[in-house]
Amino acid sequence: MKLITAIIKPFKVEAAREALSDIGIRGLTVTEVKGFGRQKGHTELYRGAEYVVDFLPKSKLEVGVDDEQVAEVVEAIKKSSATGKIGDGKIFVTELTEVVRIRTGETGSDAL
Repeated sequence: MKLITAIIKPFKVEAAREALSDIGIRGLTVTEVKGFGRQKGHTELYRGAEYVVDFLPKSKLEVGVDDEQVAEVVEAIKKSSATGKIGDGKIFVTELTEVVRIRTGETGSDAL
């Protein structure tokens, strides 16, 4: 099992959710986060004063999947979230050692 974590632009969350739903992914966690990468923030003007915004708003998607689904899920997120501009985000795939469904006590792939 793997945990796929994607950091994407907030306005792309709905497109990513639909793409994942289309390939049969039933569960997804979305968190509003702030961060920066190569974008390194930007400057804004507020009441005539310029200030630097170091952390940009992003959305973090997290989904646990079986090993066989990883490539398909990564591709779905990549295609649905890409704008071709800097700041599109990143996808991280990490090992998921255990999953437990609290309500039923199911474990492993059954709990996904």
